[in-house]
Amino acid sequence: MSSSYDDVAAQVTSPGQRFEIAEAPVLGIPTRIFTNAPKSLREIFDTARSRGDATFLVYEDERWSFDDVMASVDGLAAALVERYGVQKGDRVSIGMRNYPEWVLSFAAITSIGAISVSLNAWWTEDELEYALEDSGSKVLIADVERVERSRVACHRLDVATIGVRLPEGGSFGGSVDRWEDVVVPGAPMPAVDIEPDDDATILYTSGTTGRPKGAVSTHRAVTQALTAFGCRAAIDRARTAATAAASGDAGGATAAAAPDNPPSFILIVPLFHVTGCVPVMLSCFSAGIKLVIMYKWDSERALELIEREKVTNFVGVPTQSWDLLESPSFAKRDTSSLISVGGGGAPAPPQLVARVDSSFKKARPSLGYGMTETNAYGPGNNGDDYVKRPTSTGRVVPVMQIEIRDPDGNPVPIGSPGEIWFKGPNLIRGYWNKPEATADTIVDGWLRTGDLGRLDDEGFVYVEDRAKDMVLRAGENVYCAEVEAAIYELPAVYEAAVFGVPHERLGEEVAAAVYVRPGQTLTVEELQAHVRERLAPFKVPTKVMFVDDQLPRNPAGKILKRELRDQLVG
Repeated sequence: MSSSYDDVAAQVTSPGQRFEIAEAPVLGIPTRIFTNAPKSLREIFDTARSRGDATFLVYEDERWSFDDVMASVDGLAAALVERYGVQKGDRVSIGMRNYPEWVLSFAAITSIGAISVSLNAWWTEDELEYALEDSGSKVLIADVERVERSRVACHRLDVATIGVRLPEGGSFGGSVDRWEDVVVPGAPMPAVDIEPDDDATILYTSGTTGRPKGAVSTHRAVTQALTAFGCRAAIDRARTAATAAASGDAGGATAAAAPDNPPSFILIVPLFHVTGCVPVMLSCFSAGIKLVIMYKWDSERALELIEREKVTNFVGVPTQSWDLLESPSFAKRDTSSLISVGGGGAPAPPQLVARVDSSFKKARPSLGYGMTETNAYGPGNNGDDYVKRPTSTGRVVPVMQIEIRDPDGNPVPIGSPGEIWFKGPNLIRGYWNKPEATADTIVDGWLRTGDLGRLDDEGFVYVEDRAKDMVLRAGENVYCAEVEAAIYELPAVYEAAVFGVPHERLGEEVAAAVYVRPGQTLTVEELQAHVRERLAPFKVPTKVMFVDDQLPRNPAGKILKRELRDQLVG
């Protein structure tokens, strides 16, 4: 068998194979789909019932078997229906850090046909209130920090609250129910019929106009994305085995099919992000893989857990790979179980790709270019391909189509730059309550990414710039207009421009150039404190430059942010 990507992909996705691809209507548009993908998320969770007492979740000193998890999933699902009256199509929000209960909540909500709304745990009271109201959530499941931060909003909006891991003796009145008082493990899972194109999730993305947009995915979109990740892994294994066999390395072919340790992932990114939710958490649920959950990111603790739990897959943003390699105890820890180190959320410097490839016994570097709007699936690059082309985000599985288009929406020749467009069954169906934003982003079944790039003759994608005015800080999208709007609330500000500047560890950090009104004063600390009161901490500018005159503009009146960026960096 040939080891070329196209040949292997064609074989893996051919008729009769597990990852067979055919064309079918999706929301009325002919689309390539995986014919054997699960029809709903409930089907995925039901597969866990056969895995018994095998360990699924590891959190600190807690170990949850698949039986433990599904008993609580059933108990919460029953409570949502019977106690809170949640029906198919109702929205239930999750607002907490990475606890096992986040996983259980997501599974329970989507299993009863309700829509899981992921709330960013960094959000302020105002941001949480906006999302709860915008989504029309009926219930909020939250940890103590988010319970406190959302109490006023939940009271005003009449949102019932289930508190997770609340401290004993805490005074929350009658407005918050405790998880342990609500969830009866083993209660029967309510019966419900779920169709592939029923809504399943709302994940909020930062908005260019100052408010986040709720990206809505159907059950089909999420399960097709999961299947695409599985298909990519199957293609990689088949290519590795074919290459080894062609060179006479029978042992290499066997190793490609059966790694030394059972697959396992370490969860180091937030579950409220699409990366943590879909390719990490749901992939583990789907394949019966152990998931090791960290309380918060700490490279020393991560290395300890990788060694203890024999973790095979490390998926995060490039800053976390840097942190791992820079850890003082890196050389002392056993990381030989790792077979893949990488992730997405930001471009990785070529020197990081090379360093990952040379620093681990078996792990190869990897990168995925996905978005909330694609359920994290998109072009992927790993192993030898990535080492040879460290500036490329890789290629797609054939179920997804990709084109580079000019400003008028016309495809450009191979190698020419333009906006990246995607089409596939894994795309969101649109933005919650925002038909205009949906129409701007999704055109005839194609998603406009807002990213600028090019495609080479082998199908490798190169992302070269962002069309959107956005800073990508350690995997977090920060839309400049949102931060600028907060800064302009300060009476002393005459003009302000927010942009990203390079940062070795974070990729980019948020910077601001500000022209203060003559006769008034403003300090960096005052500006930062003002923004911090209104927006999540990661959106607060860490670099602030005060200028002596109005900000530079082009003939059309647009502020020249690149010039300001160069000035600040210089």
